[in-house]
Amino acid sequence: MSRIRAKDTRPEMVVRRLAHSMGYRYRLHRKDLPGKPDLTFGPRRKIIEVRGCYWHAHVRYDPKCWEARSEAKSNQAYWGPKMDRNVERDRKNLAALEAAGWKVLVIWECELRDLEAVRTRVSDFLGEK
Repeated sequence: MSRIRAKDTRPEMVVRRLAHSMGYRYRLHRKDLPGKPDLTFGPRRKIIEVRGCYWHAHVRYDPKCWEARSEAKSNQAYWGPKMDRNVERDRKNLAALEAAGWKVLVIWECELRDLEAVRTRVSDFLGEK
């Protein structure tokens, strides 16, 4: 577990470069917000969360996700509940952020295969009032 990155992951870096190239500026991993969100756009009160399909169990949200299909092959007694805790923590953090008045866009790792679609979603999300 110590070798698994919590920030500066490849999918997160792709979204960061995309947002920056679109002219948006953001803060990273604000410790004063629940879950230390990936990208925070303060004056807009908006957040972009970039989630890895495997670690955040995307297959539970989208059965067609090809990246989250694999299950742990060893120590399933640990990894099954671990994934359950990850999903529950994500739900709690999202609810806390929304209750505090933040709007949150979740981008899944598998969605990054179509960068133009992600660019459109980010633009629509950050452009709306």
